[in-house]
Amino acid sequence: MKQGVVLVAHGSRDPEWSRPFERLALAVQKRDPSLAVALAYLEHGPSLDEALAALAARGALAIRVVPAFLGPGGHVREDLPRLVAAARQAFPALKIALDKSFGEEAGILDAIAQVIAAR
Repeated sequence: MKQGVVLVAHGSRDPEWSRPFERLALAVQKRDPSLAVALAYLEHGPSLDEALAALAARGALAIRVVPAFLGPGGHVREDLPRLVAAARQAFPALKIALDKSFGEEAGILDAIAQVIAAR
């Protein structure tokens, strides 16, 4: 079964804002070429449904939705679970899982701390 990952970030009208997320998506794809990777934004960009449809078109049947947020604020605790529940209804053939925000992973915070301390 082909696996997919959707990185979901807040979004911005400023195209420069999305550059780090684009680099992150490319890095994930490079690290595991078997994954189908897409970006989605809560505002000003491809929606979660658009990203899921794109991954399904590429053959993904099991998709992890990864909140690209440092903390579990309202978007992560409320908006994303609601959007994922709706997406499960809209895409019944897909197995869609919602991960915790990546800022909740100790390794991410350690990596950020290492960069800050090294400056």
